Amino acid sequence: MTKEVTAELRVLRSAEWDEWYDVLVRAFGWVAESSEERSLWRELNEFERSVGAWDGGACVGTAGAFRFRVTVPGGALVPAAGVTMVSVAPTHRRRGVLRAMMRRQLDDVRAWGEPLAVLTASEPEIYGRFGYGIATRQMTAEVDTDRIRLTVPPGTDSLRLRLADPAAVLEACEAVYAAAVPLRPGMVARNPGWGRLTLLDPSSERGGASPVQCVVAEDGGEVVGYARYAIKPEFDAAGPKGTVVLRDMCAPDPAVYAALWQFLFGIDLTSTVKLRSAPVDDPLLHLVSDIRRCRIGIRDALHVRLVDVGAALEARSYATRADVVLEVTDSFCPWNEGRWRLTADAKDGSVCRRTDGPADLALSVRELGAAYLGGTTLSELAAAGRVRELRQGALREASVAFASDIAPWLPHGF
Repeated sequence: MTKEVTAELRVLRSAEWDEWYDVLVRAFGWVAESSEERSLWRELNEFERSVGAWDGGACVGTAGAFRFRVTVPGGALVPAAGVTMVSVAPTHRRRGVLRAMMRRQLDDVRAWGEPLAVLTASEPEIYGRFGYGIATRQMTAEVDTDRIRLTVPPGTDSLRLRLADPAAVLEACEAVYAAAVPLRPGMVARNPGWGRLTLLDPSSERGGASPVQCVVAEDGGEVVGYARYAIKPEFDAAGPKGTVVLRDMCAPDPAVYAALWQFLFGIDLTSTVKLRSAPVDDPLLHLVSDIRRCRIGIRDALHVRLVDVGAALEARSYATRADVVLEVTDSFCPWNEGRWRLTADAKDGSVCRRTDGPADLALSVRELGAAYLGGTTLSELAAAGRVRELRQGALREASVAFASDIAPWLPHGF
């Protein structure tokens, strides 16, 4: 058994960026990014919120935390630490480096006064032991556009669609995205400069597809929706069978959304649209004539960790009235341990305070993270033995209150 190493953890200095970032790139397979992408991540990085682990003068671990605001049920934007760029050098795995960085980071997040930490995981099993629960899922699809018909709502044909230079319409597209952020839990308000990440398109990562293209939908001259996509051509003896690779789409209005899908279905020389990420309740599921020919897949997306249980539970709204006492276990952040009384009202807001009263439900902070955005119910978790009902009726009361009628979704990684 390899012994733990005593690594020095310190805030990242600007001069250390290249060595720090090389550790990250090596940990993820040493596939070099384009100079443009590397430069942009350096520009977006918040050095004062990034830490490095150093052993004998060499960087052996990395971790960062962006300043984010995440939409929660009810539409409020809640401060959250966007945990990112976490890696450990292969020479220092299973030696306590990751745990030390997670310990330092969550202590920092608490000191910053941010009630949540969120991340996307390259390996989902890693972060549960640090209190993160899977709070959103994303849908993937490969839609057979040769055999599927779309049924679209009224107003779809009245919109104007036009192809545009993705960079030229970036500001207008970002305004559409910003308007959509409060409408769905799990959405992240993009910080200044983050829209440029949507335009990164190195030829080495296209996999044989075209450069990124953009179509915008306009109503009265105003951009009201957009889709960014690439085309991967392919032919066989029977003719063309290319793929439209949908990178991202934003269209809050049903008619606009349907119009963009009509456009994608009608692109010449293609027979498939490949959807990388969409909410699990995406309207596409109800526009297509044959769901089986969409080859739907589901995977985890945003993992949520309550850093301050009381503040986090007070920050969101609840679907119904509830008055429950939660007995929370949290060995990694012991300040969350104990009983919390949540009194929630759809109209009057919510209060969550410590109490000595008898507990109604028992669960760990990981389960609270999974249920926090309303996409996973407490009843689901109870069925798996991860939530215990201590007062009859409390499980249903809390589960209904925590649920969201709109599935949470994270539209992009970080």
